[in-house]
Amino acid sequence: MIKVAKFGGSSVADAEQFRKVKAIVESDPDRRFVVVSAVGRRFSDDNKVTDLLLLVNAHIKYHVDCTSLLREIGRRYLDITEKLGLAFPVAERFDELIDQVQSCSPEYVVSRGEWFTAQLMAEYLGKPFLDARDVIIFHHDGKIDLERTQARIREAVQRLGDFVLPGFYGSTVDGTVKLFDRGGGDISGAILARCIDANLYENWTDVSGFLSADPRIVDNPRTIHRITFDEMRELSYLGASVLQEDSIFPVREVGIPIQIKNTNQPEKRGTMIRETAADGAREHLITGIAGKRDFLAVHVQKAHMSSKVGIVRRALTVVEDYGVSVEHIPTGVDSFGIVVNGADVQDSIYSIVHDLQKELKPDSINVVDRLALISVVGRNMSRRAGTSGRVFGVLGEAGINIRMITQSSQEISIILGVNNADFERAITCIYDKFVAGEMVEIPQQGEGQPTGARRAT
Repeated sequence: MIKVAKFGGSSVADAEQFRKVKAIVESDPDRRFVVVSAVGRRFSDDNKVTDLLLLVNAHIKYHVDCTSLLREIGRRYLDITEKLGLAFPVAERFDELIDQVQSCSPEYVVSRGEWFTAQLMAEYLGKPFLDARDVIIFHHDGKIDLERTQARIREAVQRLGDFVLPGFYGSTVDGTVKLFDRGGGDISGAILARCIDANLYENWTDVSGFLSADPRIVDNPRTIHRITFDEMRELSYLGASVLQEDSIFPVREVGIPIQIKNTNQPEKRGTMIRETAADGAREHLITGIAGKRDFLAVHVQKAHMSSKVGIVRRALTVVEDYGVSVEHIPTGVDSFGIVVNGADVQDSIYSIVHDLQKELKPDSINVVDRLALISVVGRNMSRRAGTSGRVFGVLGEAGINIRMITQSSQEISIILGVNNADFERAITCIYDKFVAGEMVEIPQQGEGQPTGARRAT
């Protein structure tokens, strides 16, 4: 079995965290390939090295001397080398960076956070260092050249065996350093897992997996031990995420599961993200709840609308002209709604309504603001008849008015609109009734099992 273990910034923040990483890697010989982010925060008021390097770029842009800032960053790495007894010449390499930084590209400067971290981790683990610049290849349009990347990574595996790879960056074909978006270290790990045909991609962070609800709303919500990719996407849409979403696709496409684990509590089970459950298992009816406040809905009503071709398309074109993303479109026979993020239309809502009236000539248009959306997610809801009605009933008993209802075509989520003022109470009511305990039996031959899907052990 082959595992790729990716460690985030909090997992490599100082020498003590390096020791934890080493204990984790050495506890399982299957963890042959390690990907690291740049050194992260050591405490709540600390700075991430990546943020400091972005500040270096700002100094360069405005012709401010950045020598002292670079030396401050260098001391973070020097402290790690001294406490762990490493031989890597941090001071000399930072002196070289200080001498060259004015002529370096901004992306090269920021990538040095991962580069230095991976150099130290490679020495500490006794593994070769593999520079992402040599193997993670971007097209000039910013997309990954997967074919070329895979060929280079597989050649590196044959040449080096195991290795430590810095995340977050690669290069274009001409060797120019290119960064992923923030959080891109997760993508680097997923690409590596795919290219070497790993059995499991482990993402080590400072939380013990996905929580079934926001801990700021629900006291001690249970950890979701197993979640499907589709469920995770549904929950992430409304903010419940510990994983960079783009890191999902490289491994999902080839059936590699992802496991979220806590570097500080490695004994915890964490969360496994994969497509299907084991046959005959008992699982929670509802997997999790997520939500956000401050949405806005524009409700349009027009008699005999169902017989008028293209009316919804015309309405969406009006909204698109203002550069606004539409979140949901609940519909009725003679009405529909357009739900958007309130912040996106705070300066344009009156103009949008005016243009909708001009374009559609509706019988009425109503705007509902201060709307909160709550996503109730569970792959098992379709197995228990009446789940939706029971959820609505719980909210009704609590005196919470539901302003909007929509359900995914896959029947794994119900999105409810409630007033902002009822947001936290609604989540707590649903959690207490359904998420905390109710279980269902998974039948033999689990639904949706993809042919040839890998199984993590």
